[in-house]
Parts: sequence; structure tokens; C-alpha cells
Amino acid sequence: MTRRTYSLEFFPPRTAEGVEKLRAARRQLAQLKPAFCSVTFGAGGSTREGTLETVLEIRGEGVPATPHLSCVGSTRESIAAVLAQYRAHGIRHLIALRGDMPSGTVDAGEFRYANELVAFVRQETGDWFHIDVAAYPEMHPQAHSPYEDLANFRRKVEAGANSAITQYFFNPDAYFRFVDDCDGLGVRIPIVPGIMPIASASKLARFSDACGAEIPRWIRRRLEGYGDDTASIRAFGLDVVTDLCAKLVASGAPGLHFYTLNQASLTTTIWQRLGL
Repeated sequence: MTRRTYSLEFFPPRTAEGVEKLRAARRQLAQLKPAFCSVTFGAGGSTREGTLETVLEIRGEGVPATPHLSCVGSTRESIAAVLAQYRAHGIRHLIALRGDMPSGTVDAGEFRYANELVAFVRQETGDWFHIDVAAYPEMHPQAHSPYEDLANFRRKVEAGANSAITQYFFNPDAYFRFVDDCDGLGVRIPIVPGIMPIASASKLARFSDACGAEIPRWIRRRLEGYGDDTASIRAFGLDVVTDLCAKLVASGAPGLHFYTLNQASLTTTIWQRLGL
């Protein structure tokens, strides 16, 4: 059996204060010895330089680091330049995504879908990169049906993806059904669950509404019942997410990828509770 990978995700800070906060979070999280840390890439490449700077800084701290690459609103020329930049720095792993349209724009650019980006990366760089792509156990919010969504995922794999990381979810059955459905289509790459620690009920609701992740009714009601009691929300969230992770690992998930939101405490506690 392949060794499980436990990894973390950050976003490039936009302020000097954010840079310092992320450095402090990384110092704490580095003690967990993650397999890698990924760094997001803003809409239309809006954080392109910040993504690379953060990746190189993490790598300089002795932790493997992986940039995201999103293609919406981009040209082939601009994506080729980013790939050349990553290769020049010896980066061998990237997470290839379509990405969200930058606010106020209507031109999707020269790439409409992530499978086109994956195919372009392979065309330009051969097998240089290990490519991760996104998966949606509860269906991509813009897909018309689960069958269409599965077909889209298979196209990314056929284009050359090596593995996948899912959108976060709180229903483990959705993940295992998705993996089974992929297996039925002959798609058998590792699909690592994405994990979202719960720090705030309002933020979680906002994120989930935007990305199509379902918050089960019982969780939503419990969170609403705590009102502004932040300590109770965090304690409940730790129990819920730790239990989810334990079920996923016990049932054979190939790892876990934590969406840290540049915070250390919740991810650290969950990681330690699981004995990772």
C-alpha cells in the first residue's frame, strides 16, 4: 500500500502583517512534518509572484512546497512562463486548477477547463511535474449532474493528472461514493480528502455557499445554537472534524490535506488527536 500523505494548504499573504502571521503559523505547523505545503494561486494569476515567493520561503525552511496553478483568465503564453519559472526553481509538484473567474471579468482566457491546463502542462513539460487536480465528492457547483462531473474528472486524469485533492466535505459517505464511482470508470489515482477545520460558523457558511460544500443540517444547527460562543464552536468543530478524519483514514483514504486558512492551532490539534 502507498504511504499516506498528510499535507497543508496556505494562501499568499497580501500584507506585511499577514506575512508575519503566516510565518508564525508555519513555525508551529512545521513540527507536524507535513509531506508538503501547497500555496494557492489567485484568480487570473493575481497572486502569481506571492505564490512563488511563499513556496520558496517554505522550501527554505526545510519543508517541501507545492504551488497551485490556475488557468482561468490566462493565456498559453502566460502559463508557459509560469511553468518555466517553476522549473527554473526545481519545483516538481504542482496543483493544476481551472480557478474562479476574477471579479468583474467575462473572458475566461485561452483555457476553459482544468483538463486543458493539465494537457498543456504535459505538452510543455512532459513528466517533469507530479500534477494534482481538484475533485468534488459532492459535485462541482457548476456541474449539471454527478455524471457530468465524473466525466470532467476523468478528462483531467486522462490528460495526465497523477493524483487529486478534494473540496472539503463533512459527509464521509460522499467521499467514498465518489471514489467508488471513479473506480467504476477505471479512474484509480489517489484521491486525498480535503479537510476544513471549523473556526467560525459564519465563515464556514460563507465558504460552503460559495464552493458548494454541504454542511449537514445537524452540524449547521449545532453551530447556530452556540451563537457567538467561539470557544464552544471551536470545541465542537474539533470533535466533528477529528471524527471525520479518523473515519476517512480508518476506511482507507490515501491521506488528508488540511485547508489551514493560514492558521495553525486547529489543524495542529486535529493532527495530534489523530496521532499523525
